[in-house]
Amino acid sequence: MAGPMPRITSLTKREGQGYGFYLRVERGEEGHLIRALEMGGVAELAGLKDGDRIIRVNGTFVDNLEHSQVADLVRKSGMSVTLHVLGEEPYKTAKAKGVNLADPQSQSGQSQPTMNGVSAPAAKAKLCYLQKSSSGFGFSLKSTKGTDGVFMIDVVSGGVADQAGVKLGDRLVEINSENVESLTHDQIVQKVKAAGDKVMLLLVDEDSDKYFKSKGIRPGVAHATVRHLTHKPHIADMIRRTDGYGFILKEDPKLAGHYIGEIDKGSSAERAGLKNMDRLVAVNGEEIDNCTHEQVVKKISKEGNKCCLLLLDAETEKIYKLGGASPLLYWEEMRGSLPGYPEHEPAPAVPVPVPAVPTPAVHAPAIPAPSDGEHKPKLCRLAKTAAGFGFHLNGIQGVNGQYIKEVVKGGAADRAGLEDDDIVVEVNGVNVEMSTHGEVVDLIRKSGDTLVLLVAERTAYDHLKAKGIAITPQLLNKEPSPDVPAPARAQEDQRKDAERDSERPATPPAQTRSRASSSSSSSSSSSSSASEASEDERL
Repeated sequence: MAGPMPRITSLTKREGQGYGFYLRVERGEEGHLIRALEMGGVAELAGLKDGDRIIRVNGTFVDNLEHSQVADLVRKSGMSVTLHVLGEEPYKTAKAKGVNLADPQSQSGQSQPTMNGVSAPAAKAKLCYLQKSSSGFGFSLKSTKGTDGVFMIDVVSGGVADQAGVKLGDRLVEINSENVESLTHDQIVQKVKAAGDKVMLLLVDEDSDKYFKSKGIRPGVAHATVRHLTHKPHIADMIRRTDGYGFILKEDPKLAGHYIGEIDKGSSAERAGLKNMDRLVAVNGEEIDNCTHEQVVKKISKEGNKCCLLLLDAETEKIYKLGGASPLLYWEEMRGSLPGYPEHEPAPAVPVPVPAVPTPAVHAPAIPAPSDGEHKPKLCRLAKTAAGFGFHLNGIQGVNGQYIKEVVKGGAADRAGLEDDDIVVEVNGVNVEMSTHGEVVDLIRKSGDTLVLLVAERTAYDHLKAKGIAITPQLLNKEPSPDVPAPARAQEDQRKDAERDSERPATPPAQTRSRASSSSSSSSSSSSSASEASEDERL
């Protein structure tokens, strides 16, 4: 019997962040329910709805599992998880009709996967790195006469393979970057044994395998997710200070590539986590392996006052080479979910190109501070899409002030010009600088499908406040000056701000903001006692 097609949604979060929903089982309700979605959270941005039922987690059918097992599957997924979900009504209808939701053949139609609210690839292979323990790799191989392929079975729960992302029924495609689809069962077993204590497997689960075959695609590393690999490249966003980034780019005649060296204490490089002898792989998303030293210097200087580096330590490089994978796979998969440029090192507004230096030492010269005229707010008009407005509103508990986080690339907020760490000044013409997180969220909710935000980049916000200039849309049309009186409607706000500023710091410390957490909305379904009517897990 044909049933409804689940929506496939990939969620990617940041370190220390949740997915923005509660997983619940409730008395009188079948299935694993999504409840209490955080406004602007990862789950809401991806289009998940209150009452949706989770059918699969990373390809594993979960409708027949215990609540705690499902919660563990999501938690152990790491920074990314792929969910198959059904809406409340389609789920109940399928159950009433006796549809076998575990059987993909029972589901009609096509489902377009999404990632954090935007379209994602229809299917992914996966790279899994296994390091043998005293109990072995923790899996067995199975082939069936008349069926193409060798499949993973007997995956030991909590074993090496399980922890590496291997799932029951995965089909084996490559071993250590060598395609094995045409080999016999015995030949593949010998390949695994010959790999020794460390092996990289390229696998496809049942759904991905069907997708690739339907499209005539031979899956390879280019189609793979690297989220299961425990060793990860490092993405470093840096803002240039007056004394440069604080590191030297060097070349070693004995080693191929460009390496980090002589990191200054307290510098942007140190704060961004650069390590001595990290190999530089890409600058601002561009691979630099075939570039000369001078060309790399130019790329670092290209953005003027900021740059983003992709780096590998020695162990991570070995693992990626074992699988024949480019570190840019990690960049492409994770870039949109990682923290942006650091808050405590504001970028000057006017970039000054840095000339290429033919010697290995690279230090950026001082950059002049921007003038008052460059400190202006932004007026951003957002039109809601099916995925929402495409940003996360953050605030610090007990501290006034809200700011933008996790702007979805290509989403409504991104198109309107919002950027991570923009401070929200007005919502639809209402000043919210002294409003609570809940009050601002309520204003945004009531805005309907169109939202107008007046925001200011942190440096501009702090500068204008220090000058006593009220931040209003009028600043968009003229150059701010401390000698020009604020608009009449903002004079009372200025007086109140001054009184409050005498009692508290004007801007929370950057290290505090980095630990900020957003408030979550309440669910009307949770009015009864959790201990009596439901089990509840925040994810």
